[in-house]
Amino acid sequence: MSDDFKRVESHACPMSTCSAPAGSPCRTGKGKVAIQYHTARFRLVPQLAKALNVPTPAVRKPGSVWTQLPRPAGAGTELVGHVRLGYARASTARQSLDSQLDSLAEAGVTRVFSEKISTRATQRPELDKAVKLAGELRASGVRVTLVVHEHKRLGRGIELATLAEELKASDVGLQFLTGELQGSHDPSGVVFTVLAALSGMEREYIRDRTLEGHESARKRGKTIGGASVANDAMLSMALHLRSQEMSLRDIAARLVITTGKKKGQHPSPATVMRMLREHDERTTTMEPAR
Repeated sequence: MSDDFKRVESHACPMSTCSAPAGSPCRTGKGKVAIQYHTARFRLVPQLAKALNVPTPAVRKPGSVWTQLPRPAGAGTELVGHVRLGYARASTARQSLDSQLDSLAEAGVTRVFSEKISTRATQRPELDKAVKLAGELRASGVRVTLVVHEHKRLGRGIELATLAEELKASDVGLQFLTGELQGSHDPSGVVFTVLAALSGMEREYIRDRTLEGHESARKRGKTIGGASVANDAMLSMALHLRSQEMSLRDIAARLVITTGKKKGQHPSPATVMRMLREHDERTTTMEPAR
């Protein structure tokens, strides 16, 4: 049996409609044991923060009348100690980390994760290790702060905001030793809130610009998403299968690419949707006005 439920139940449920104390499963508004734990509760566990749901195990008898169970030892106790983990990064191998490491040492940080990797890199192994360890330490009941020389060492824009969201979910603090965001920031503080808001705004901005670019390209007759893999025979078959009310996924599974690097493979459902949509748009344009 997975012990995920024990990690979840080490925290009280923050949902006002539940408020199950540590040691007990979540409850429904009708006083029954909930089938799954509330999202706000299992996100307090770093390892489960990104899970879609966490089911209540059979041992808790989901659907039965909810009763409070014994509170686990140590639950709700005051945080013991304060661990400050450091992170340093340089963009290229030629750049020195010395100034950052010196700054972190002067700030009293003894455990530092460092790497030389570009800001554009989507994976930063040492940063991932630092964040993982911070979450594990925090889950053990220790107050944790991730200390960085300057916020740009963590990333810019959406990367920094996304990281802030992850740290907030683990209840890990942030401290910048210099720069525009210099100072210590609590996960419930305004900096985390602003970064999360900026993250959402930037995602929407990127999405809107992408859609505008696609629309502009279509008006100019350009193909979106790389070279086209469709041909007249594929279109004809796709139209026939659509007339039989088949789903895009099923249509894609019946079609085969006959040319190019993907020869012999099936097109994606998105490719089929684009092919059919473009056909419908052309047909509508060619229809004489009534």
